[in-house]
Amino acid sequence: MTGFWNKETDGSPKAGDAELAMIPKWSIILAIIVFAATQYLFHGILPHHKAELLPWRLLMGYSSGTAFASYVLLVGYVSRDVKRRNMSAGLWLLIVILMPGGIGGVVYFLLRQPILSRCPHCSTEITSTYHFCPQCQFQMAPVCGQCFRGVQITDVYCTQCGHDLAEDHAPARLRAYSD
Repeated sequence: MTGFWNKETDGSPKAGDAELAMIPKWSIILAIIVFAATQYLFHGILPHHKAELLPWRLLMGYSSGTAFASYVLLVGYVSRDVKRRNMSAGLWLLIVILMPGGIGGVVYFLLRQPILSRCPHCSTEITSTYHFCPQCQFQMAPVCGQCFRGVQITDVYCTQCGHDLAEDHAPARLRAYSD
């Protein structure tokens, strides 16, 4: 799903907004309904005819509506993210929904598993932080040939030890510029 928030003026999606695109449509629609229902509760069902209480009704209506709608969006995000990380969807949704005050969401973000990717050489599932595959030693990311720390694909020198990365003869797929 793509929304209006993940488009730049030229039409290309922003890298940081990929997480917002994970929120399902049902969650967005339900959040709008929850927000509208909260406004109806505070302004239609529970109106108070004293004019001096109007600012409090507005404040409470909008803040509680925003909080409940955000909670629904959190549940929608977790429902998609938990599948992406190969975790137990039913257990985590139960934790996020039943723990009061959004604590379940905090627990989820603290304990969630890293996203796994597959090694293109041997198809072993590995975390994205690995520079080499632990099964076949396939180089997944560029590293310095002297200190073996991760470097950016556009770096000319290692940011940790100053080693000239052109001397390492890294594979062409891990270099931005060919020699």
